[in-house]
Amino acid sequence: MRVASTEVQNNFGKYLKFAEANEEIIVTKNGRDIARLVACPPEIARESAEEYRTRGDWVTYEEFLELVESSEQRFELIDGVVYNLASPTYKHQHAVQELLGTFYIWFKGKPCIALTSPFDVTLDKSTFNRCVVQPDLIVVCDRENVNEKGRYMGIPTLVVEVLSPSTRSKDMLKKLDLYLQCGVKEYWVVDPAQELINVYSFQDGDISDMKTFTSHHRTAESSYFEGLKASLEDVFAG
Repeated sequence: MRVASTEVQNNFGKYLKFAEANEEIIVTKNGRDIARLVACPPEIARESAEEYRTRGDWVTYEEFLELVESSEQRFELIDGVVYNLASPTYKHQHAVQELLGTFYIWFKGKPCIALTSPFDVTLDKSTFNRCVVQPDLIVVCDRENVNEKGRYMGIPTLVVEVLSPSTRSKDMLKKLDLYLQCGVKEYWVVDPAQELINVYSFQDGDISDMKTFTSHHRTAESSYFEGLKASLEDVFAG
């Protein structure tokens, strides 16, 4: 991202947030590149520091849109914190592909549709807390909530996240809480390392049921969509 020096001076805090999300800020003056604003190495700026963010560190939805529209990287916004999305591994993508194939066939001809990332899902956790995530797979049953800009502003009925070492805590804690509070009906957490799938059912802002499916079960099954099943052997064959 290239930004004029005067703009950086006037809004340094905002661009510091962008740099924390690993977006490289090139500072220009009179048409020339004069400086770079980049994040410190991980050993200096630890992820645990996010727990101590001050009110001034909160990234707004408008700031987030400015970041993503001027960057080639992929980001998520959860509780005012921007997360840079790393490239997925082979096993991760294999699991997503297998689940998409299963979901696509099962939902074909039905009112709902399965979609994969990169596709933004915007969720209002509260009046002042708008979050944007890119789940690995979603099932959308409210297509009328795609706005004129092609942005989906509805609530997925089912969400699937495939765990990676860098996203494990975020997917199992922050995203579980987000989906629970925002009205998602079912949340699948797929763990390629352990070769298991946890299926959470949400109702009235609480976890109404949680089932763990392993190779012993052969298939993972949806509680919300009766008859929707996925072969664990196929999902973890990669």
